[in-house]
Amino acid sequence: MTSLIERVLRWASGIRTKVVLLSGLLLLLPFIGYKYVWELENVLRQGQEQTLMGSARAFSMALNQQPRLFERQRFTKPRLDDGKDLYAFDLNSHIDIDGSPLDWERYREHFKPYTSKHVIFSKNTYRPDNIKFDLVMGSDGDDVYALLDVTDANPVLKRKGTSRIDRNDHLIVALTTPEGDLKRYAVTATQSGRAHVDLIEESILSEDGVFPSNAINAWWQETSTGHVIELAIPNWLVGEKLGLAFYNVNDPFNREIETIIATSNPKNAETLGTLLTPSPALESVLNTINDDGSRVWVVDRHARVLAKSGDLQTANGVWETTVEYQEPPNGIMGWLQTHILNPLYYQWLERPPESIVDTMQNAAVFRGIEVQQALLGRPYANWRLTPDQGSLILSAAYPIKINNRVVGAVVVEENTKGIKTLRNKALEQLFNVLLAVICIGVVVLLLFGSHISRRVRKLRDDAESAIDPQGRVRHQLSPAQSKDEIGDLSRTLSNMVNRQSEYNSYLEKMSSSLSHELRTPVAVVRSSLENLSFVTTDDDQQRYIDRAQEGVSRLATILSSMTEATRLEQSFNHADTQAFPLDEVIKGCVQGYEYAYPEQVFTIDVSSQSNGYVMLGVPEYIAQLLDKLVANAAEFRAPETAITVQLNRIDSRACITVSNFGPTLPKNMGNQLLNSMVSVREEKQKSDKPHLGLGLYIARLVSEFHGGELSIQNLQTQNGVSVSVWLPLSPK
Repeated sequence: MTSLIERVLRWASGIRTKVVLLSGLLLLLPFIGYKYVWELENVLRQGQEQTLMGSARAFSMALNQQPRLFERQRFTKPRLDDGKDLYAFDLNSHIDIDGSPLDWERYREHFKPYTSKHVIFSKNTYRPDNIKFDLVMGSDGDDVYALLDVTDANPVLKRKGTSRIDRNDHLIVALTTPEGDLKRYAVTATQSGRAHVDLIEESILSEDGVFPSNAINAWWQETSTGHVIELAIPNWLVGEKLGLAFYNVNDPFNREIETIIATSNPKNAETLGTLLTPSPALESVLNTINDDGSRVWVVDRHARVLAKSGDLQTANGVWETTVEYQEPPNGIMGWLQTHILNPLYYQWLERPPESIVDTMQNAAVFRGIEVQQALLGRPYANWRLTPDQGSLILSAAYPIKINNRVVGAVVVEENTKGIKTLRNKALEQLFNVLLAVICIGVVVLLLFGSHISRRVRKLRDDAESAIDPQGRVRHQLSPAQSKDEIGDLSRTLSNMVNRQSEYNSYLEKMSSSLSHELRTPVAVVRSSLENLSFVTTDDDQQRYIDRAQEGVSRLATILSSMTEATRLEQSFNHADTQAFPLDEVIKGCVQGYEYAYPEQVFTIDVSSQSNGYVMLGVPEYIAQLLDKLVANAAEFRAPETAITVQLNRIDSRACITVSNFGPTLPKNMGNQLLNSMVSVREEKQKSDKPHLGLGLYIARLVSEFHGGELSIQNLQTQNGVSVSVWLPLSPK
């Protein structure tokens, strides 16, 4: 587990890993590009806002030049009476006069309830559950349509055969013609179906003052809750005022009027409410000017819609055309873009909706701060979200002035689908380019990092192989020719290895040179002392001569030891290897040690192996190796303890272990004792023999010559030391 962690940490700290991590900074490019395109979208929105305000101003200026289109706005009251002043919104579907409310279901939001607030007469206490109605009105340019959904607890229809129209439930339609004349019509029915329409010239109570009329198409339909009355009034008949009054009769016997509930009092023109219908002339002008890139509204002083042109679904402005007709890429790039990249991109990108939730499609009144400001004479632009939060709509309103008087406003709307599509296309192209740049950049950086890493590893391996574990130079480093920092480092290391080689050569030659130069003086001193010993001397002089001879002998031993390792290494070049039984050599050596160290106890343990211990090498060198190990163990052993020599075979290698009880190795020394001239002895362990620390060093040289390795460690019981030699065995 520890080695795995070390490998992971080594990999994580490598140059390639760091280069890859640094290349991760390239991932900031898409973020920066995204922020840039997002800011670009804001700029485009600002541009769209300015462009749309310019369009609204252009529409307003065009309408200002045609005051005739706003003739009726001169008579618009400063304040509308809720429920009295009527508005017939623009119908975008056909209405059948059949008494069915199904044609009006899509306009349900325009239904207006009429209850106690609109009662103009009640014989008894008014109760909403007895009589009320909901009214909706619309216009298709040719007719004004109205539907009254009347709740009547006691319906009383006109009796068949009677000419009186006021003795039953009936509807009075009072209006002014375009010429300003007041006309009143009574709508009655004897049963469900086509209703009777009568023009009231004088009084409804007078049979001579009531005449049948075909001017108004009406239908009276009985329902479970009362009546449904549907009307179609031609535009040529309707002027600026209109009122609808329902007269309710509850008692079928006395047939007296119980309640009158109305939009306004139908008795005279002054009490009628106003009627506003969309202007076909205005709409024609808008359709001529508008190119369907926007939706344009014209509203009166009370924000009621006079005309409308265009559809918000296609009101994409000028941006959509820049991206709508681009050809998709073909081939593998097209497939990759369609099936791989786009699904990935649109995990984060907002795709424009296929259709916009337009709650104002059938609006009769344009409600918004932009219209409020424009009707106050101030141009204004406003952004709003659709109810589903899926689309952003831009509206720009500009006042319409006739003779310096605000008579209405023009509102131009556009969606942001074009900008969003343009933004997404820009981001797609940007991401494609950045993805290619990132991939190429990562690959280039990875290749560059791998190249740098390979050069550094090669330099490391060359430097490591140039010097062996003992610090000797095996071969020279070839300096790199590159001019960069790694090449400079290679040349520096090459110079260092060369200097190390020269210094090692100096040290290796110094031993032989020193030994050679000192042997002659030592021989002269020794011979002189021997000759001096034959001269008659007293006891004191003889004692000094003996001590000098001992010193010369020690000095000769030191010189011999200094050259032993060198001679051994030189002999390796001329040694003849042979196959021999290692166990027999070990046993023979141990038997010799028992004579060489008569006071020392030796224990030998050679495990029996069917494959034997045959190895290829030089038996004399193995014996010399074992001599050094045993001599070292005998010197450091504790008194009256045995030296153990073990031989085991593990796979294809033999392990020779020489262990002794005694002092343990100092901390942090370990295999340093295997180096040349390294010795660690306590003061009490020092003897008259010279100790240059060459014994274990020579043993290591022999083991390495045979392709083995040598290690030294404390016993597990921490009361001694063992030296292990691993040697390769020959195959059977």
